[in-house]
Amino acid sequence: MSILNPFEHIFSEAVSSVNVEPGLRFASIDIGSNAVRLLFALVFENEKGQVDVHKINLIRMPIRLGDDSFVDGKISDEKKETLIKTMKAYKELTEVYNPLGFMACATSAMREASNAPEIVREIWDKTGIRIEVIEGKLEAEYIFSNHVAEKLPEDRAYLYIDVGGGSTELSVFANQERYKSASFNIGPVRILDGRPVDKEWDRMQKWVEAYTRLFSKLSAIGSGGNINKIYKMAEPKPGKQLTAKKMKEVVKTLKSHSVHDRVRVLGLKPDRADVILPASEIYLSIMKWADIKEIHVPQIGLADGIIHILYDKWKAENGE
Repeated sequence: MSILNPFEHIFSEAVSSVNVEPGLRFASIDIGSNAVRLLFALVFENEKGQVDVHKINLIRMPIRLGDDSFVDGKISDEKKETLIKTMKAYKELTEVYNPLGFMACATSAMREASNAPEIVREIWDKTGIRIEVIEGKLEAEYIFSNHVAEKLPEDRAYLYIDVGGGSTELSVFANQERYKSASFNIGPVRILDGRPVDKEWDRMQKWVEAYTRLFSKLSAIGSGGNINKIYKMAEPKPGKQLTAKKMKEVVKTLKSHSVHDRVRVLGLKPDRADVILPASEIYLSIMKWADIKEIHVPQIGLADGIIHILYDKWKAENGE
């Protein structure tokens, strides 16, 4: 009997309903510094060759690996076991979903953990899931694979800003191509853990100023759980961008509540309530350096980018 039998009936019904859809099923896992996410998605391609990803389900476990990695340089035995249990559960659910392609990637916390290779091997032995620990620049490329800017006005350049728990990935997109990308070891979990980031702040500011001043018209695209939550709290009109002014109003509201009340009164997840303020500081600082007043928030991230990578691979292998 499966360890997740109670869920199999639910997911079997979901898969049965999916099977009548013309889309293609893919799944991805993003092992971040704050949480581990499993995304089930359907991919559609229209007559113009544009790809749309429809999220079927997103499951999130707030393990916060960064608390170990950024402070001690390794993942503790306790969190390792929690991660393994999570991956076992995710494997069960993924088998029920039966995707055409699947990939699991780990980012900043695992990049910096000295025992990451050991954990990767143990997860492979116990679950059959192969984890790719990706470098910051590759993470930026995977996020860039969402192709969000291709659906926005073409008369300007775009700055992708993805703030994860332990790192920030930036990409400048111009003329339908990625112009420049970089990764910086700055993230809200790292900041809350008291890790020194002053040099990274300086390096990031210089990078932003150097590569955004080349464009007369520049807009921002934000991804990550914190900007998604800020966007929802700001309640902009459908299809409208999030302004820096409105973001500052949300920040003011957050600061007026304790971490406890951000959960109890404002309805934030416990692992979101403390990281959201340092994350907002990162977004606002980058927008200030780039002289950007508004930011698109399409509510996508690394897990979504991996779905695009998987679809491109499937398409190439099947001669589509």
